[in-house]
Amino acid sequence: MNKDTSTSDAPTSNFIRNLIAEDISNNKHGGRVHTRFPPEPNGYLHLGHSKAICVNFGLAQQYDGHCNLRFDDTNPEKENDEYMRSIKEDVSWLGFKWTELRYASDYFDALYQFALELIDKNLAYVDSLNAEQMREYRGTLTEPGKNSPHRDRTIEQNRDLFERMKSGEFEDGAHALRARIDMSSPNMNMRDPVLYRIRHLDHYRTGDKWCIYPMYDYTHCLSDALENITHSLCTLEFEDHRPLYDWVLDNVTLTSPSRPEQTEFSRLNLQYTVLSKRKLIQLVEQGHVTGWDDPRMPTISGIRRRGYTADAVRDFCERVGVTKNNSMVDMGVLENSVREDLNSKAPRALAVLKPLKLVITNFPENSSETLTARNHPKDDSFGTREIRLSREIFVEQDDFMEDPPRKFFRLGPGREVRLRYGYCITCNEIIKDDTGNVIELRCTYDPETGSGQTPDGRKVKGIIHWVSATEAVDAEVRLYDRLFGVENPLASDDFTEHLNSESLQVLTQCKLEPSLLLAEKGANYQFERLGFFSADSVDHSTETPVFNRTVTLRDSWAKRSG
Repeated sequence: MNKDTSTSDAPTSNFIRNLIAEDISNNKHGGRVHTRFPPEPNGYLHLGHSKAICVNFGLAQQYDGHCNLRFDDTNPEKENDEYMRSIKEDVSWLGFKWTELRYASDYFDALYQFALELIDKNLAYVDSLNAEQMREYRGTLTEPGKNSPHRDRTIEQNRDLFERMKSGEFEDGAHALRARIDMSSPNMNMRDPVLYRIRHLDHYRTGDKWCIYPMYDYTHCLSDALENITHSLCTLEFEDHRPLYDWVLDNVTLTSPSRPEQTEFSRLNLQYTVLSKRKLIQLVEQGHVTGWDDPRMPTISGIRRRGYTADAVRDFCERVGVTKNNSMVDMGVLENSVREDLNSKAPRALAVLKPLKLVITNFPENSSETLTARNHPKDDSFGTREIRLSREIFVEQDDFMEDPPRKFFRLGPGREVRLRYGYCITCNEIIKDDTGNVIELRCTYDPETGSGQTPDGRKVKGIIHWVSATEAVDAEVRLYDRLFGVENPLASDDFTEHLNSESLQVLTQCKLEPSLLLAEKGANYQFERLGFFSADSVDHSTETPVFNRTVTLRDSWAKRSG
């Protein structure tokens, strides 16, 4: 698999866009464009699905076409309403509207009739091999399969058995309906694939009406045809399934105005994460994360809670492009899309995550001064806000060193820095506790250095952020990082061995400027000099503010791997 580490702003290729443009110019499908996004409601959507959503909905939107949201709900064992609701929410959050909401279960009656048609054409038969025997008869990649002893049942026998399967006469696994194609085909998917299996399970929409359920490969192509889909777009793992897609459509009677065509594109593979429902379920069930919406999860609900924006995700999908070649995408491409979007949208605020008390000894006691702060450095439409400077403030512990190196442009004994939006201060005294830890700094300020001025022309290189000790708001801040510590967690047998132990750090003594009390759940901010943060959509409130770090200001992982 190729590794794509590009962070270029230029959108990459989309061969399907070119294909559709050519189809329109040739009046193929009557010039129509009708796509669909067909998730199975058996889990929460993840970033890999976001690419498929953007491809299907985005192309339909670009060519004034239609895109259906269709739930592939043919497996009652794993599907439920919770997953269905979350999928609707995710698609809507990404900014797309479906033309029609459909369900594969809408077509169960039609699919059953198509199966009877295949039986009557002697193109399908009821097989009574069990699952293990069926695998044995199927053969291998290097050896052809062999015909089932039940393959030569008569049309009348097959129809009778299939109708009795539907009526609930047989137990699970007793029989299956298979297509009669070619057990010696080099394509394993064409070796008499199963079309229907017996499952005595209630369906979340159809209840106990059915005890036989169609397989995905059989259902998918017929659902496309019934919905008049023109371009059936799916990921590369379905390329070997395309001959079966075409075989089914070739052998049933359809009345759709044009025949759908399947086209495959590369799926999204992203460094430092896993994009597999099965493995994401494992992370949730084993307690490695707090749930599907844990901000470290690559689920759409997780990244939404973390503070990612829909615009950033769509931009990322455009940058990745649509190709025929699988590649591993650098996580930095996604994070850069998020940074660039939030840099233009997020208002600025002051927050101190690891507070160190600082006393300005020559500032008047029991008083404060109002300073004006810009809400965005480059966009005047964001306006300004007032912040209060008092005698006692909090600064970051990391902005002070007792014995700083020469190029440390922050606080140290005798060193001068400027307070953001305020005055220059000089550190004069250090207060320590009994164990030698620095607990307080005492400084003086130069009242002639307000509004960024230095009257005598001296250069003060360091600027640090701060909050007033008398007005600061106490808050919890959660520092989220990449969930895995290696680029490809799936390279080893147990991917959980590579979980990043530092993927979450919870800071409970943070100090925020009081304006952040007004933050609504999900609101994005840049905490100056620290990164982009979002008010947690679940736990945040004005009584107990909780902010999540969405992304750092710069890619710190590039330095680690460099």
